[in-house]
Amino acid sequence: MNEALLRSLTPSVLGILVRRGADFAAAEDAVQDALVEAVRVWPEERPRDPKGWLVTVAWRRFLDATRAEAARRRREDLVDEEPAPGPVPAADDTLQLYFLCGHPSLTPSSAVALTLRAVGGLTTRQIARAYLVPEATMAQRISRAKRTVSGVPFDQPGDVATVLRVLYLVFNEGYSGDVDLAAEAIRLTRQLAAAIDHPEVAGLLALMLLHHARRATRTAPDGSLVPLAEQDRGRWDTGAITEGVGILQAALARDRLGEFQAQAAIAALHADAPTAEETDWVQIVEWYDELVGLTDSPVVRLNRAVAVGEADGPRAGLAELAALSDTLPRHTAVAAYLHERDGDLPTAARLYAEAAHKAPTLAERDHLTRRAARLNAGLRRR
Repeated sequence: MNEALLRSLTPSVLGILVRRGADFAAAEDAVQDALVEAVRVWPEERPRDPKGWLVTVAWRRFLDATRAEAARRRREDLVDEEPAPGPVPAADDTLQLYFLCGHPSLTPSSAVALTLRAVGGLTTRQIARAYLVPEATMAQRISRAKRTVSGVPFDQPGDVATVLRVLYLVFNEGYSGDVDLAAEAIRLTRQLAAAIDHPEVAGLLALMLLHHARRATRTAPDGSLVPLAEQDRGRWDTGAITEGVGILQAALARDRLGEFQAQAAIAALHADAPTAEETDWVQIVEWYDELVGLTDSPVVRLNRAVAVGEADGPRAGLAELAALSDTLPRHTAVAAYLHERDGDLPTAARLYAEAAHKAPTLAERDHLTRRAARLNAGLRRR
């Protein structure tokens, strides 16, 4: 069973049903029914035209569902309007589906779930497993999202920035269960890049590839976190790095800088350094300056403080950090690192322990706890 083929066909089949007059929610249900039928039938009898087969089955499922509703007149009109058998139109509605699933009226979690199902072709069960929630909970989330966007015109212009943020949320979920969401986000972003010529789409794809290239080295065999400076760079995926850098260079050449391109440029500088010591921190600070100008994000300023600490020394980094709110996520962890770099080990150990209590994940908490324990052990030996 070629699941990749099914997923790639899902958005275009859904788009065809919506353009024929089906409302989005009913069309999406019908397409899911057709995908289930394909999984059952195709292994024994693969159709010559997979897309046409899916369109036919999905449309019939939609009509069956429509006949069960009270609006008989509209139901009969739809039956009368059923197109004659023939070639499926070549129009690609993928981009409009992205806009619909990333509609501003949806919460981020709902937009992510709807995108994975309607555009990604994942089942509700797969999405639920990936997010570690009950299937019924995810089904309710998707149903609410579909109801929210059902009245939105399919050809309404969408917001590319919103779609990109949804895809970035998917990527940052990483991997859990039987669905690799990072790989799925890369696949969907490639699909979006094929549908729209936009430098920020390219920037996001480059950023994902450059980050994903380091994935195998981010954790030790025991599951503990491995900081960037300690990762085995010989195990980084050079193919993904080369592709990501090439995509980024082409996007930057268009001189329409956006935040994802700037983030990708920072990731490319890390990927380009043969060792941690050879990292071009001065240029990284310059890119963070661009990113601050684009976003004015406190989190970006926090990351910039780390880069300044590497480029100009830890005290310069601490001076930048002092201008930021200590309520920022990971502020305490950054302070601990910069104090350790500056040789103030008692303060660093105390801050690492404090940061561990605030850590958002178990892996990060364990990492910070170990850093504190290592420094305290060294202080006791003095």
